[in-house]
Amino acid sequence: MAMTPLEAHVRQQSRVAIIDLRGEINSLSEDTLQKAYAEAEAGNPETILLNFEGVDYINSTGIALIVSLLAKARASHRRLLAAGLSAHYVEIFEITRLADLMSVFSTEAQALQDVSAAAS
Repeated sequence: MAMTPLEAHVRQQSRVAIIDLRGEINSLSEDTLQKAYAEAEAGNPETILLNFEGVDYINSTGIALIVSLLAKARASHRRLLAAGLSAHYVEIFEITRLADLMSVFSTEAQALQDVSAAAS
């Protein structure tokens, strides 16, 4: 089975940076994730949203990489949100308790609505 390398693209909106992820999150994804997070953080957003809509697969190393991004966000007093996870990965986030530390939304629009409500 061929692996799909991770691609990450950053979009800046007011108060939130969105990282659109596409492909697989595994041990080969660290540089891509770290660079995308640094680019997102450079705009000094209050919130960073990881959009997983294009993610096909996350292994245990991928989960650890997401945990490292969560640690960075918490250290800089930023919210880290997740959107677009499949039902399987929502369950994984709940089992690993990641969902206790970062809000998980079905869609990007729901996450952005939460960001707007929090700012009000």
